[in-house]
Amino acid sequence: MNSLIDKYNIPGPRYTSYPTVPFWDEEAFTPEQWQNSVIRSFGESNDAEGISIYIHLPFCEQLCTFCACHKRITKQHSVETPYLESVLKEWDLYLELLASDKSSPDAKPKIKELHLGGGTPTFFSPQNLKTLLEGIFAKAEIAEHPEFSFEGHPNNTSREHLQTLYDLGFRRCSFGVQDYDPQVQKAINRIQPFENVERVTNWAREIGYTSVSHDLVFGLPFHTWEKMEYTIHRTLELKPDRLAFYSYAHVPWIKGVGQRGFDENDLPSGEEKRKLYENGKRLLEELGYIEIGMDHFALPHDDLYQSMVSGNIHRNFMGYSSGKTQLMIGLGMSAISDSWYAFAQNEKTVEDYQKRVDEGRIPVFRGHILNEEDLNIRQHILNIMCRLETSWNWQSTFPELPNALEALQEMQDDGLVELSENAIKITEKGRAFTRNVAMTFDLRMMRNKPETRIFSMTI
Repeated sequence: MNSLIDKYNIPGPRYTSYPTVPFWDEEAFTPEQWQNSVIRSFGESNDAEGISIYIHLPFCEQLCTFCACHKRITKQHSVETPYLESVLKEWDLYLELLASDKSSPDAKPKIKELHLGGGTPTFFSPQNLKTLLEGIFAKAEIAEHPEFSFEGHPNNTSREHLQTLYDLGFRRCSFGVQDYDPQVQKAINRIQPFENVERVTNWAREIGYTSVSHDLVFGLPFHTWEKMEYTIHRTLELKPDRLAFYSYAHVPWIKGVGQRGFDENDLPSGEEKRKLYENGKRLLEELGYIEIGMDHFALPHDDLYQSMVSGNIHRNFMGYSSGKTQLMIGLGMSAISDSWYAFAQNEKTVEDYQKRVDEGRIPVFRGHILNEEDLNIRQHILNIMCRLETSWNWQSTFPELPNALEALQEMQDDGLVELSENAIKITEKGRAFTRNVAMTFDLRMMRNKPETRIFSMTI
C-alpha cells in the first residue's frame, strides 16, 4: 500500500462539481446565460422534484486554522440583521426570475432540500434564523418529506437553536468535531471539550432530530493514530447516525494566513495520513458504520445509507445528499448555485455581495455554462463519486477515452479498479483512490494542465 500512496498521492479535486471551479470557462459566462439556465431548469424540474437551497452564513467568532471555507471573523453580532436582509433580497430576485418562466408564471418554487452552511450558522441568534427561514418559506411551497439540515458549532449551539430549527422542519444537524486531542485542538485553534459535543448531540436527540452527524478530520497537525483512535472511540460513545471522516486539505496558498497557523512539518506524511484513514475506516466498520462514497460513513438506518442502497445518492457543492434536485440555488456571500446546465458563484466578500443585491442584481460574479461534453463527463464523475462505477456507450464516450483507459489499465494492474469492455468499477482496495480514478475522466484538467498547485493532495 505504501508504494501505491507514493504513486497516487498527487494534487487533485474533491469533485463536488464538474468542471471543477479552477477550470470554469469564466470568459464565456454571462449573467444572462446563467439566469436563462435557471429558468430552464426550474421549468423542467420544479413540479417533479422541487429545488434545493443552500444558504451561506459566513460569520465566525474566531478563526480555526484548518478551515478552507469563505468566512468573516467577528464578534460583532450587529452584522446579523443586515446580512440576513440581503439574503432575503437575493431570494426575492430569484423569485422574480422564476416568475418569468412563461410556461408556469404562477408556479411557486417547491423546496425539497435546504442547508445552512458557513462559516458558523449558529453564530446567528435563533430568532434571526427563524426570521430568515420564515422569509424564505413565505413565498414558496415545502415539498413532501423535505430534507432540511444545518451545521452547528458545539460551543455555541443552544437548545433554543435546535428547537427553533426543528419547529421549522429541520431533522438533520451536523456538528464539527474535528478532533478531541488537546494538542491538535490547540494547533487548529478549535478548543471544544467532549462535554460540549455530548450536550448538543443529546439535546438534538431529545428534541427529535432523526440524523445527527459529526465531522472528523484526519491529517491535522500532530495527528497520530493513537490520537485519532481516541477521537473515534469518544465519538462512538455518542453514536452519531452518520460521520464525515475526511482528509485535511492543506491549501495555504489559496486560503492565506489562516492555514499557516502551524508549521507544515507538524503535519503527518502521506503514508502516515493514509494509515490514519485505513485504521480509522477499519475501526468505524467494526463499530457498525458503513462507508458511503468517499469520506462518509453511516449507520444502516440513516437515509444516506438507504439512498446508497436505492441508487439515489447524489453529490454536489453541499457534499453527499440522499436525494437529487436539478436546480440548487445558493444564497449569500460566495454561495455556489447549480442549474445542472450551469454553475454560478456569488461575490466573495460581504461588502461586494450586499452592494450587488442592493443594486437589484443577482450577485453572481463568475460561473460556467456546461456544454454537451461537460454534461457527459459530469455524469461519469458523479457515477464514480457516488456509486464507485460508471459505464459508457457510443453516446457517452469522449475523444480522450483511450488515454483514460490507459491510466485505468494501470490502476487495474495495481488492484484499484476492475475494467470491462465498456465499464469500470472501483475495488475495495481502490476506495482510498476514488479521486484519482475520477481524474482520469477529467477532460478539462487533461487539456489545461495547471502550471501551479491548485488542489490539495488526494491522500
